[in-house]
Amino acid sequence: MTNNLLFKPYTLGAITLANRIVMAPLTRNRAGAGFVPGELATEYYAQRASAGLIISEATQISQQGQGYQDTPGIYNQAQIDGWRKVTDAVHGKGGRIVLQLWHVGRISHVDLQPNGGQPVAPSAIRAETKTFVNNAFVDVSEPRALEIDELAGIVNDFRKAAANAIEAGFDGVEVHGANGYLLEQFAKDGANVRTDAYGGSVENRARLMLEVTAAVAQEIGAERTGIRISPVSPANGISSSDPQAQYGYIVDQLDALGIAYLHVVEGATGGPRDVAPFDYASLRRRFSKTYIANNGYDLDLATSQLADKKADLIAFGRPFISNPDLVERLQSGAPLAEMNPATLYGGGAAGYTDYARFNETSGS
Repeated sequence: MTNNLLFKPYTLGAITLANRIVMAPLTRNRAGAGFVPGELATEYYAQRASAGLIISEATQISQQGQGYQDTPGIYNQAQIDGWRKVTDAVHGKGGRIVLQLWHVGRISHVDLQPNGGQPVAPSAIRAETKTFVNNAFVDVSEPRALEIDELAGIVNDFRKAAANAIEAGFDGVEVHGANGYLLEQFAKDGANVRTDAYGGSVENRARLMLEVTAAVAQEIGAERTGIRISPVSPANGISSSDPQAQYGYIVDQLDALGIAYLHVVEGATGGPRDVAPFDYASLRRRFSKTYIANNGYDLDLATSQLADKKADLIAFGRPFISNPDLVERLQSGAPLAEMNPATLYGGGAAGYTDYARFNETSGS
């Protein structure tokens, strides 16, 4: 494995990585009171600091942006202080970590919204999906369409959240433009039937995603800014009639912003890679900086994609849940531990920080 690019250092914008393995963002629903990450989160991320880069769990930019119970925020000082303990712990282990910023849009419930209000969306179209609230999976609530004069405030919430992330010690941020959340809701015509400047054409539907990314890059530097997209994933009931045209345009504009990386979910999030036809190589060609490939990668596929220059970094998601030492296991050929799906969302240390390293299970 000594010549495998996966284990070689890499320079990602302003961040130097020890290897090319990325820990993908993983929602775990374990924030404490006030949506502050606690001691368990600090331990959890520090355990996984051998990843070249950790992308944090999705973190809401405002209360309005929250869609699930017990997910962390980054919009007040207590949350900043909580995250600072996480970043200090990761950096203390030699790791690098960026914060994923999200606004869930219509994937929410009135019990999570300010004053019990409706979730917001590009259009008043309810998603055919569920959310996790009050310790149960329930149907999402009916959304209301955002007024055009509200959108600048959302852009500014992303900007402030990015500044807060840097204050909290993160090496950068990732804008969440994937998986059926607000920015993707605007980009895809299955959720966006607006007739104003943010609806209709490919360019108009991309506008909010691009405005947010530009604001974040201006606030903290393009070299510390990335974005995650999922061109064909049906996650959270999202759909598009023109993904190739839509994302060709989006990626061209993102490249013009000079951001550090493009993180692409290839296929259905957490599902098959061949869910719909799409030319990911075209995005790779259009984007001149770092391309992070994600979804269904194992050691063999990651190795071949890097060798063939089809990606620069490879993101692994669920394997990191049950393998805090995933990098070392991949490098040594050790078997991977199985994940317990019953402990994915909510709870305490069980299924979160108590997965053993291989040398602990093997007795070596």
